[in-house]
Amino acid sequence: MARHCTLVRMNDWPDAWADDSRDNRDNRYGRGSANTQPEGARVMRQVQRGQGGQGGPYGQAPTAPPYGGGVPQQQPYAGDQGQDPYGNGNGNSHGNSYGNDSGYNTGQVYGGGSGGPGSMRNPGAAPDWRKRIKWTAIAVVTGLVVVSVGTYFWADSKLNRQVDLSKVIDRPDGGSGTNYLIVGSDSREGMSSAEKKALHTGSAEGKRTDSMMILHTGDNGPTLVSLPRDSDVEIPTFVGSESGKTYKGTGKHMKLNAAYATDGPELLVRTVEFNTGLRIDHYVEIGFAGFANIVDAVGGVDLTIPKGGLKDKKSGANFSAGEQTLNGEQALAFVRTRYALPGSDLDRTKNQQKFLAALASQTATPGTLLNPFKLYPTMSAGLDTLIVDKDMGLFDLADMFWAMKGVTGGDGKSMNMPISGSTGSNLVWDKAKVKTLVTELKNDEKVTVSGN
Repeated sequence: MARHCTLVRMNDWPDAWADDSRDNRDNRYGRGSANTQPEGARVMRQVQRGQGGQGGPYGQAPTAPPYGGGVPQQQPYAGDQGQDPYGNGNGNSHGNSYGNDSGYNTGQVYGGGSGGPGSMRNPGAAPDWRKRIKWTAIAVVTGLVVVSVGTYFWADSKLNRQVDLSKVIDRPDGGSGTNYLIVGSDSREGMSSAEKKALHTGSAEGKRTDSMMILHTGDNGPTLVSLPRDSDVEIPTFVGSESGKTYKGTGKHMKLNAAYATDGPELLVRTVEFNTGLRIDHYVEIGFAGFANIVDAVGGVDLTIPKGGLKDKKSGANFSAGEQTLNGEQALAFVRTRYALPGSDLDRTKNQQKFLAALASQTATPGTLLNPFKLYPTMSAGLDTLIVDKDMGLFDLADMFWAMKGVTGGDGKSMNMPISGSTGSNLVWDKAKVKTLVTELKNDEKVTVSGN
């Protein structure tokens, strides 16, 4: 059979596929439009070629993919929204080629009907509580950190760092643990005449030590040792805190409170260290007004007055026996009472220890520490009137406070400096016991010495 070769030029391409007709030719893909207006932009549908034997490129029109097959349809361009360029009249670029499938023809992603199971977001879904709890916890922690940092700097700025221990000469070597010298002075600074009268403080100028204690903190529990103001001590050579001059010691013995009256806190520290051999690490002092304000800020202190009650015209004390709550004025009268006690100065130091321990124990409670309406007034009342050394920090103050609380809770020990007798009106320390006590404190050992 002879073969006939027919050359087909590119411009002689068939006018239509095998099943085309002139009537629908203008609506086929790849044809020009018979409309006089230019065509708008339209989306080309995905064409899926048939399998072998089901029509070729010349035999029949390619079949469109079934609904849901092939590549998801794109949304029509903006120009397709108003008029169908294929003459369908419904603004749908695909006409009715796939039937009345509104979800397909609107250009939505398959399964993406609003509110349907395949939607990207379900407006009615339950909130993610784990995320809410997480972010709430982060916000709370952040708030606590900010408040804590702010409180720290506020409190630190209120500390009166007036005492310079670097001026103290010939100091003994330090030991284990920390030693605080806690002083209650009869300072009336800042008090009005009415306050002095109410607190029975009198109007004496200057200030003197009304109470002195050494508080040792360490690994074997705190130890609180009261130093009677009438203790017989030697005033050593010292350098004046203000003048800078050296004052030679004469070897003369005086009452301990004379050291403070002579040259203030620095000479008091120097005298305590010289007569005990124990190094003082920090100094803390509080006056009459500050003491009363702290007690009032915590709402008073519960204390049990021993049988027989307590009355002292000079201090203003007038208490019946039994448990009662002392306000600031009453608390000051209690710790200052001296002449109504049988043991005078020694019994007074015991009352001071008792009260300070009760104050620390009552202050360190959730009702105070977690209540800003009590915590901040209490801190402010104490910090406004406390005088400390230049190296004292808030953490040192907190350590001292908790140690005082520990004495009350039974974790520590409170005692007077051991006394062996007296000379005139001065109380003489028991040298052997004092030496043992100091050695145990320096080595941070459990104290075995008992005081008066």
